[in-house]
Amino acid sequence: MHFYKTVLLIQCFITFLGLGNLPGQVTDTHYGNNPEAGSSLKVGNVKIYYESYGKGEPLVILHGNGNSIKDMSHQISFFSKDYHVIAIDSRGRGKSELGPDSLTYDILADDVAGLLTKIGLDSAYVIGYSDGGIIALIMGIKHPKSVKKIAVYGANVTPDTNALYPGFIEPTKRKRIQAEQMLAKKDTTKNWKVIQQRYRMVEFQPRLSSADLGRIKVPVLVLSADRDIIKLEHTLFIYKSIPYANLCIFPDATHRVPREQPELFNTTVGKYFRQPFRGEDIR
Repeated sequence: MHFYKTVLLIQCFITFLGLGNLPGQVTDTHYGNNPEAGSSLKVGNVKIYYESYGKGEPLVILHGNGNSIKDMSHQISFFSKDYHVIAIDSRGRGKSELGPDSLTYDILADDVAGLLTKIGLDSAYVIGYSDGGIIALIMGIKHPKSVKKIAVYGANVTPDTNALYPGFIEPTKRKRIQAEQMLAKKDTTKNWKVIQQRYRMVEFQPRLSSADLGRIKVPVLVLSADRDIIKLEHTLFIYKSIPYANLCIFPDATHRVPREQPELFNTTVGKYFRQPFRGEDIR
């Protein structure tokens, strides 16, 4: 199916186009701690915290592993002008409960789908950053009716050196071991249980095959950068495995594009969501 796709390549004229690291960054710090926009709902066996902004078609925003709603401030501010944004704290992060279960990407995807059902939404656009991108892909696999279009940045579908550089894998293992040692000592200086769960998830998950990704039937924009922690060949694997995918590689950029170059990221994803899927027209 990958013959019916097109590649969106971002050219190296970022400064000329005015889409680089610009002033105009979000300085409002209320995202993630806004009583007027925030609510908690019981989904499965935990309370999941989310905030709603704007009007229009629903759009879910999912943060990365060590982040929370506040870290997606640039995306919330931009997309809430045209969409009904639902920004979610993944379980164990921000104001969402961890619960008794071990963290898995499948559970996190179930949380998002369950929350959408609870608030009366049958489907939504989804933006996922890093771990949020993994969750978004699993939503497309396990909860296909809950997604309209997906944009994922810096996602991986295996936890090994096929996807990630050794310089990322080794520190992850060390931090997981440290958390387990501190838990054994009953140290209370940090929430070591959450830290352990986060790093265990990254160390051993996800494990999605090309066949799994082939079950996604909605358009997916797969984004990364040429200096991301995710190997380019792995990003290409994800792109080639999804039947209706487009690809965007940002030049001279890192894993932090959604936060460091938000205008570039937001305008790219916004354009993709507005346009109909195009992939077969160049073949």
